[in-house]
Amino acid sequence: MIQRVQSIWLLLAAIVLILMLFLPVATKNAGAETSELYTNGLLKTVTGKSGTVLTMNTFLPLLITNIAVAIMCLANIFNFKKRSLQKRVILFTIAAIGGFAFWCSVYAKQLPGGVEGASFGIGAYMPALAILFCVLAIFGINKDERLIRSAERLR
Repeated sequence: MIQRVQSIWLLLAAIVLILMLFLPVATKNAGAETSELYTNGLLKTVTGKSGTVLTMNTFLPLLITNIAVAIMCLANIFNFKKRSLQKRVILFTIAAIGGFAFWCSVYAKQLPGGVEGASFGIGAYMPALAILFCVLAIFGINKDERLIRSAERLR
């Protein structure tokens, strides 16, 4: 039963969090070296006389956290019969997304030379968008609760 509006908002939040796997959070150019921060690692591209060299430092805990938060949003869609539990899980998910975004900023400091001079990609704004979708899901749940209470009064 995925016709409720909060299910759509939770699905959009999960999609946004999954997109973070593929979109760069921050990019920094330092001469012939380009560093891109993704949630799964730091990709360094060095262009020199001998060609292009790619190196990847993986951030496994950050990757696992990203996937876990996206799965929490997807799994919460199926709690539609337990609206109070669904709201509590969404509030926990919002806190987890906030912590995940903070953790991404900590990893962004690992860019060569720090965050100064780095350009933030669209991946840096995805956690805020996911939090917005979660808040809209809570509004949808509250609307459902008001509708059910008014229908019970009519009986």
